[in-house]
Amino acid sequence: MMAEVAYVGGYTPDTGGSGPGITLVELESLTRLGVTAAPGPSFLAAHPRLPVLYAVGESEQGTVSVLARAGDGTLTPLARRSSEGSFPCHLAVDPSGTLLAVANYGDGTVSVHGIDGSGLLTDVSTFPYRDGAHAHQAVFGPDGVLYVTDLGADEVRRHLVGTQVTPHPDGPVRLAPGMGPRHMARSGEHWYVAGELDGTVRVYDDGWREIRAVPASAAEGPNHPSHLEVSGGFVYVGNRGPDTISVFSTITLEPVAEVPSGGVWPRHFAIADGRMYVANQRSDGVAVLTMKDGIPQFDGEVFAVGTPSCVLPRV
Repeated sequence: MMAEVAYVGGYTPDTGGSGPGITLVELESLTRLGVTAAPGPSFLAAHPRLPVLYAVGESEQGTVSVLARAGDGTLTPLARRSSEGSFPCHLAVDPSGTLLAVANYGDGTVSVHGIDGSGLLTDVSTFPYRDGAHAHQAVFGPDGVLYVTDLGADEVRRHLVGTQVTPHPDGPVRLAPGMGPRHMARSGEHWYVAGELDGTVRVYDDGWREIRAVPASAAEGPNHPSHLEVSGGFVYVGNRGPDTISVFSTITLEPVAEVPSGGVWPRHFAIADGRMYVANQRSDGVAVLTMKDGIPQFDGEVFAVGTPSCVLPRV
């Protein structure tokens, strides 16, 4: 099925931005279909089976919101609870739809919430970390492990997922000092990680041995890579500073292209139905880039919305 609508999350006035909450947009025409108020919904995730959406509330007293999704895409808030940490910036639902993991950037705490049959959150386990930790993304791997990037510790933290969620007996994966791992993605037997602090993209084998590291952008000046995705044999990385999207081949990380993001400070992007939708946080818009042979190209089309930080297409 084609993605007909998307949800755009971002920073609201109470969290230092100008966004209205969660905006529902029809993708073909870029028509605004509605807005649901939410406090600082900087990242969104959908349940894999149920018509339910989850949103962080990125503030010092972090929250997680649960919203019901109607057939036309409109949202109805169902519940809100503590994220068990400060400034949550990412969340993910496991493939079975029974667990929600939240990365709290402010204090590094990872919280894992149970999900019941209606999509509501139940019990919660928390995994605090030492001072200086900054949990930034949570990913459920196919191996029954929850992986969490820690930008402050240059690590990927690991937790075993079973009847209970427990720390991995082998501990975290230690990455290059000063890298600042932000977002990562798995494809086949490889992991790809964007280094926010050293401006790199790195590829690792299934045992987390580094294969190659390359600059995320060829542009001069500072770069703080943001989001990373793997799709169709390419690795895509958003570059904040150069305001570009870089394209690399998988495994070798050979540069293929680097194109304008269509705005300023590309915080996040999503690929759906031959298009890339880029949330340019500091220029208040989601740019539409047309994909041709795997290369995105900005043709000038932008959906205006205040301080966007996440785009979630849904069918």
